[in-house]
Amino acid sequence: MAEITASMVKELREKTDAPMMECKKALTEAAGDMAKAEEILRVKLGNKASKAASRVTAEGIVGTFLAADGKLAAMVELNCETDFVAKNDDFIALAGKLAELVAQQNPADVEALSALDLGGQSVEQVRSELIGKIGENMTIRRFARIAAQGQVANYVHAGAKIGVLVDLVGGDEQLAKDLAMHIAASKPKSLDSTGVSAELIDAERRIAIEKAREAGKPEAMLEKIAEGTVQKFLKEVTLLGQPFVKDDKQTVEALLKARGASVASFVLYVVGEGIEKKTNDFAAEVAAQAAAAAQK
Repeated sequence: MAEITASMVKELREKTDAPMMECKKALTEAAGDMAKAEEILRVKLGNKASKAASRVTAEGIVGTFLAADGKLAAMVELNCETDFVAKNDDFIALAGKLAELVAQQNPADVEALSALDLGGQSVEQVRSELIGKIGENMTIRRFARIAAQGQVANYVHAGAKIGVLVDLVGGDEQLAKDLAMHIAASKPKSLDSTGVSAELIDAERRIAIEKAREAGKPEAMLEKIAEGTVQKFLKEVTLLGQPFVKDDKQTVEALLKARGASVASFVLYVVGEGIEKKTNDFAAEVAAQAAAAAQK
């Protein structure tokens, strides 16, 4: 069998951008024939997407696009398996291209976005090829598009793990930027109480009643106590009710009123929010792989 050298692996990797171990396997299978190894990789790269599809993608980034006039904006959450890949230049570039595509084409959903053309290929083809190149699953989780009533400000924080779009009517650019940063820090669930689901409010009310009952409060007082708790909760989770981060003596609602401005809408994405992340014991995983290799 031909010896597979490091330089051969390096050469094949540079030609194909495939992961190093995949290059070594392909060269071994091809008995050192570079052209045949390249063909093997081309076949395998197409299969990698389906093999990776079952793996959890709870890491990733948000990509944003903002038109020069501030009247159109979009944001996409692109997920992957590890934070390492989230810092990959190709992965970051794809997130930005997807956000621009959303802004320009206004797809109805992720399926429609995946079918759109991106540089002569469908988004789905581009995604699958990048999975093959990097060797890790990646998914387009969600996106948002704002055609502004006023001016849109965008803000990306914590290595693109948090993204915000806010449509401000009136005010100025600095106020819009301050509000976007406030939203990233305080994470409101909605603009005002009308955006908070009845189920969430009912849950807060039930919890408040049970806590008050356990504390020995009179039955006649429970509803009043619960209502006070719900109102406090709504102030905490709605943008207009929250104390402004740069001046907690006034609410965002009071700030906007003083500046003659209003928020038409906002979008907040926190990467991986709500996705159950798989935790691995790395030492145990390495030990398991070594044990499996020893048995072969």
